[in-house]
Amino acid sequence: MVRIAIVEDDDACRAQLEAYVRRYGGETGGEFQITSFSDGLDIAEDYRPIYDIILLDIEMPRLDGMTAAERIRSFDPGVILIFITNMAQYAIKGYEVDALDFVLKPVGYFPFSLKLKKAVSALRARAQKDLLLPLDGGVKRVSSGEIYYIEVQGHRIIVHAESGDYVIPGALRDMEEQLEGQHFVRCNKCYLVNLRHVTDVRQNTVVAGGHELQISRPRKKEFLQALTDYFGGGGR
Repeated sequence: MVRIAIVEDDDACRAQLEAYVRRYGGETGGEFQITSFSDGLDIAEDYRPIYDIILLDIEMPRLDGMTAAERIRSFDPGVILIFITNMAQYAIKGYEVDALDFVLKPVGYFPFSLKLKKAVSALRARAQKDLLLPLDGGVKRVSSGEIYYIEVQGHRIIVHAESGDYVIPGALRDMEEQLEGQHFVRCNKCYLVNLRHVTDVRQNTVVAGGHELQISRPRKKEFLQALTDYFGGGGR
């Protein structure tokens, strides 16, 4: 199931985009859940990172698509953004918020279907698990690929990632279960390391994302074997 948000103030255009997504799903056998908004403010205010793809009109009365995208990106670095616009010059600005692509108005089905195919392919290729971390006042979506390592301190979990450190309640084994199959391995009882970020292994330490972590004697053989298998299997 691919979750799509359509943000468009023009009723006819919004209905057209919804119909295009349903048509594409019917042609490809894909399942799409569509949620529609009539203004950028409607989605950006109290945003929840539950969408895979967002189709954003740029010109809207209360909050334009570019500003809405900037707000969304602060909570959700993983969601795929596609702008809907009648001005091609906005495409360049779209790269500032890491937009995947843009569609020019009036929107025809064929070019739209190509952009949607590109977005769905990007979702499949990424093949990373997104974690929804409960933080004060909401949740933060963090892709497994950007996590360096996860640390436990008492009853707290600290997720060390490219975008920052996030502290949440929980147990390390719960994170281990959530990230199964994503190449996370314990180097000791306190650290769960993302093998894709390992850059160096010393006698009793491993460096991941620039952080040097202790490898315990009971975990060393298993950890080094997992690392060997990862790189030997063409990891990264």
